[in-house]
Amino acid sequence: MAGKKIFTDSTLAKYGRVIRTTPREIIFNKQLLLSTLLYATASMPLTWDQGSSSVVPELPGFQNHFGFSNSDADQLRYFVSIVYLGAGAGALLSFFINDRIGRLWSWRLYITIWIIGQLVATSAPGLPGLYAARIISGLGIGSLTVTGTMSIVEIAPAEIRGLLAVWFSVAMCLSSVCAVFTVYGVYIHVSASRLQYQIVWFSPCIFFSLLIIASFFLSESPRWLWLVGRHDDAITTLVKIRGLPADHPRVRSELDDIQEAIRKETEDFGGSRSQVLGVLKETFTVPENLRRVQQTLICYALAQLSGANSITSYFVPILKLLGNAGGNTHSLFLTGMYSMSKFFFTLIASFFFVDALGRRGSLFVGAGLQMISDIYIGVYLKYKQAGTASDASSQAALALIFFHALGYAIGLFVLPYVFGGELWPNRIRSFGGALSQCFHWLFFFAMNFAVPSLLSSTNNWGAFLFFAAWCFLAICYVFFMVPETSGLSVEEIDDVFRGPWFNAYKSSRRVRATTLEAEDLEQVATRQSKGALETKR
Repeated sequence: MAGKKIFTDSTLAKYGRVIRTTPREIIFNKQLLLSTLLYATASMPLTWDQGSSSVVPELPGFQNHFGFSNSDADQLRYFVSIVYLGAGAGALLSFFINDRIGRLWSWRLYITIWIIGQLVATSAPGLPGLYAARIISGLGIGSLTVTGTMSIVEIAPAEIRGLLAVWFSVAMCLSSVCAVFTVYGVYIHVSASRLQYQIVWFSPCIFFSLLIIASFFLSESPRWLWLVGRHDDAITTLVKIRGLPADHPRVRSELDDIQEAIRKETEDFGGSRSQVLGVLKETFTVPENLRRVQQTLICYALAQLSGANSITSYFVPILKLLGNAGGNTHSLFLTGMYSMSKFFFTLIASFFFVDALGRRGSLFVGAGLQMISDIYIGVYLKYKQAGTASDASSQAALALIFFHALGYAIGLFVLPYVFGGELWPNRIRSFGGALSQCFHWLFFFAMNFAVPSLLSSTNNWGAFLFFAAWCFLAICYVFFMVPETSGLSVEEIDDVFRGPWFNAYKSSRRVRATTLEAEDLEQVATRQSKGALETKR
């Protein structure tokens, strides 16, 4: 009996019961799921670039046209990193656009900017034109990462908000897989010419052009619609993405929460949503919001300092360090397998960790796996340089690279994006997302640019111990400062951030008086399910 109780009272079991008792109209809503899929594709330009830029320099056609040498570390890091300067600028500038034209039109605009960058890169006559194209593409990439998770969070029901937000990261990994195998395919089947890299950069433009057309059939954010005074449209949209009538208790409750949150935010800080000073004041003078700022920025920084994106961006050079690179075909294939593993690992994280284990539990597990992997790889490289590493240890190091990707997918890959979308109050969500993503991409640029120097100055092995130390600090930070937000509505999250900053481990253990735990969610979902049946009768 005791063993059975452990399983029935586990977080995963409670999460399963919540899903089963939530009205099916909410969970299996076609309009909600399709709109979420569209917003999730906002992540795909990023990893199409990241996946392709890590291996495109291996293509003879690219090397011949641009005079590019893959053995030139400085040339490689400029090519890989410069896109993130554009991404940082694009993310910050998106603040002035997102709340003016809405989530759907913002998505369409940023996708168009990225497509223009891809077309310029496809036709670039030399390296200056290529670098300019990558900055243009970066403007679109940075803006899309702001609006993507923000839009998903605003349309998702609380019960599966984390699950749907992780679709952003799943789409990110899928795009990376497609990009790497596209490069692999052209390397094998297309003769050495400009057409090799042109196929890689032009082919996704067709897909996204079709998505722009499809976006006219999907849903805007009801929270944004209410924010700009389009109340009737907000109600209509919420009814559509919940699959319940406007007079249903669940819909009325959610509308009341949205209305009250926006009313309170507007009354407290006055003025129009377009007043930049009011938004800045609300963000940086309110203790709860300042705590949100530090959490999103630190989580994004820890994601980079854990070493995962450095491994992705310099995967082929790192394979050479481990002694597993082989020829170009072999290294391209391993890069594709690495991207594919991240895709499946992110799927696992979305279904079994982010909502089921909670945000804190996922971060603990993920950062712990990364730390173990980083330590082993660092120790292995030290022994390899001394000439005492065995073949078995070399294969284990390669396996630990993939193990590292699993840990990253569970924790520091998906959750900073989830936090960047879900933590902010309605009135400052656009600015909060823009601020955090701007920091993220500038920090991303700095890390990617510094990795070759970090490896060389620490004899390669020291860099991985550096990453492991940051993973340990990430675990400590999460324990003390990251509160649990799984299962809470966007409006309820505000209560979690009130009070001392260093009590997350206490607040996560005690029963919340003003918010819902898993048991409460079960009861609410059961009542809502009964209400839905009564409404139908």
